Amino acid sequence: MPCHPGFANRRPRARKSAARRLKNFVSMGAPARGRTLSGMTLHRAGARDGRVSDQTFPEIREAVRKLCARFPGAYWRALDRERKYPTEFVAALTEAGFLSVLIPEEYGGSGLGLGAATAVLEEIHRSGANGGACHAQMYTMGVVLRHGSAAQKQAYLPKIAAGELRLQAFGVTEPDAGTDTTRITTFARRDGDRYRVNGRKLWISRAEHSDLMVLLCRTTARADAAKPSDGMSVLLVDMREALGAGLTIRPVRTMLNHATTELFFEDLGVPAANLIGEEGQGFRYILDGMNAERILIAAECIGDARFFIDRASAYAREREVFGRPIGKNQGVQFPIARAHVQMTAASHMVDHAAALFESGQPCGTEANMAKLTASEASWFAADMCLQTHGGFGFAEEYDIERKFRETRLYQVAPISTNLILSHVATHLLDLPKSF
Repeated sequence: MPCHPGFANRRPRARKSAARRLKNFVSMGAPARGRTLSGMTLHRAGARDGRVSDQTFPEIREAVRKLCARFPGAYWRALDRERKYPTEFVAALTEAGFLSVLIPEEYGGSGLGLGAATAVLEEIHRSGANGGACHAQMYTMGVVLRHGSAAQKQAYLPKIAAGELRLQAFGVTEPDAGTDTTRITTFARRDGDRYRVNGRKLWISRAEHSDLMVLLCRTTARADAAKPSDGMSVLLVDMREALGAGLTIRPVRTMLNHATTELFFEDLGVPAANLIGEEGQGFRYILDGMNAERILIAAECIGDARFFIDRASAYAREREVFGRPIGKNQGVQFPIARAHVQMTAASHMVDHAAALFESGQPCGTEANMAKLTASEASWFAADMCLQTHGGFGFAEEYDIERKFRETRLYQVAPISTNLILSHVATHLLDLPKSF
């Protein structure tokens, strides 16, 4: 699947301007609301000691760490118990400009590439926090940026960059379609200057905390389309107007605090002016954003893996049994070392996929492989860390069990491991398709 250039402004002049503004940054504290990241001298070269840690954008990483330090484990544990949304954390990220790094400068963002965004999300997760509450604010707007009209970009992107609007709901998945997106049945029928939407969506995260939603629906029945991927369109839904006027949101409680929901559309009116791009071409538009989504979530997995490795290493050095640190035992050492090796390899895959994305080269396979290797590295590290801590790993106060539950999600979402393996087998290795 093709990969389009990064969300950042593609004009070299704009990119240089962003870099100059970043160099003028003096304080690592949060800027005023809506202010972009500014003043950081950006570095992409590897760290002097050769470690993968802090390999790219060290100034951004350090700023993210300082911000996350204001939201310790106790903050996340309290939210997890009640399944509450981290409003204060998301507001702090917004005010610091971290959620608008991919929005071009002309619309009030920082105009940076995907590599900077991966650095932000990796550090959020390494700190013990969770970027799932807001990561879609980074990439969902790409559908508007790349395929929206000039009027739509001007109307929405500056407000998204400033934090005045939240666009972090991505309405694609349906209960009877799953990952076979071509079989969605939510239908938008043209009715004068509006569309009338009917159908259901499931596993739509952050819908209760988003002002806008990118909605994929059919405007031509699958049976009437020239091919299965035709006949789908993208609408930008104003959730503030839609709720109670044809849209019902039902929260779905899960094993982790992910604010996911089921949506019901009953003759919901959406202005025809909110159609993104051409009618019937929506599937292609959505695919554009999936590569970015998978790479960014892979970066979160790298952050999770680092969290588990950091915690396990520290515990193994300090915990004494039989008169010596348990870290002296190879049975404890080797799984931690293996987790580090797997994380390091996966981190390079994520960097490679992000670099391809930024340069506008095809990267669908690489994005998939980055997500697979990173999610498997984080899951191995999670299991290792829990085992290293023994009974204490199950205690809420250590944060291990919470992060254990959170990182398990990425074996399934946003695309399952088996589907990635199927993609590699059929697209890369020329093996026959099984479906």
